[in-house]
Amino acid sequence: MIIEQFINDKITQIRAYINAVIDQSLHYTELDKFIMDTMEEWSLLSVRDETPGSAKERVFWHLIHEISLHGAQALNSNLFFKSEITTCLDFFSGTGSYPIDCIGWRPLP
Repeated sequence: MIIEQFINDKITQIRAYINAVIDQSLHYTELDKFIMDTMEEWSLLSVRDETPGSAKERVFWHLIHEISLHGAQALNSNLFFKSEITTCLDFFSGTGSYPIDCIGWRPLP
């Protein structure tokens, strides 16, 4: 249950961060820092199973990976990337379907 609560809390937070970066009311480096902090917090949970417990968790880890790979700055400069990320946010809010090509696995230590 602690993992599910962690993921749900982080989904709420990452949605706010991403929307703020897209709206340019928050500098993209704050989202990058949030990702780093989230990974650090995750490592403290000592999770040993890489399989996400739900579709929401899988999309969450996909988001974390994609933003880590491309950097949050890409939200303002890469329309395809922004569209992919927005699709994930729509899935979280229940207004969209599961993202195509979503591969999200839990990071392990």
